[in-house]
Amino acid sequence: MLPSEKIALFIDGANLYSTCRALGFDVDYKRLLKEFKDRGALLRAFYFTTIIEDQEYTSVRPLIDWLDYNGYTVVTKLTKEYIDPGGRRKVRGSMNIELAVHAIELADHFDRMFLFSGDGDLRPLLEAVQRRGVHVTVISTIVSQPPMAADDLRRQADAFIDLAELKPKIGRDSSERPLSREMRQQPPQFASRVTINGMNGNDLTE
Repeated sequence: MLPSEKIALFIDGANLYSTCRALGFDVDYKRLLKEFKDRGALLRAFYFTTIIEDQEYTSVRPLIDWLDYNGYTVVTKLTKEYIDPGGRRKVRGSMNIELAVHAIELADHFDRMFLFSGDGDLRPLLEAVQRRGVHVTVISTIVSQPPMAADDLRRQADAFIDLAELKPKIGRDSSERPLSREMRQQPPQFASRVTINGMNGNDLTE
């Protein structure tokens, strides 16, 4: 990878969270950003997540607020909570469409895409951006039981990085403060919030 190559990160927040749980570690998002800034000219680091409607506070809110002020472009969507036939509380909603739309719209602006998701439903997205000449790396894991990365997604990708290999570089030290507390104490640097209605004033330029 050349330092001059333009790269973009597309993080499926729920999928990354599940993958990290399966591997037994937490992501330090500050370290994650630094890791990929060192790999090329980082244009955007998108973080996609749903927010449960009618809930004033959710566990993801401190993370969203921190990411907003620390170099990430957060894309959110309201979703609904429901009770399934077995009486379990479930959340209906996926960010796959939002992630795909953003990636396709911006594919002409970057050379390499790093997708933090193992969801096989995103294979058509990989095909679409690859047809535009974008090199796609999928970041998930196959060492968990069951594996979090779908086989067809891995086959379609130009490269695959197992998240377990990145743990030493992007994992949070267990001796650090709890992440939510750390996030609240971070001084604002710049905000870059996006909703499903479109991009804000910080749109990419050639």
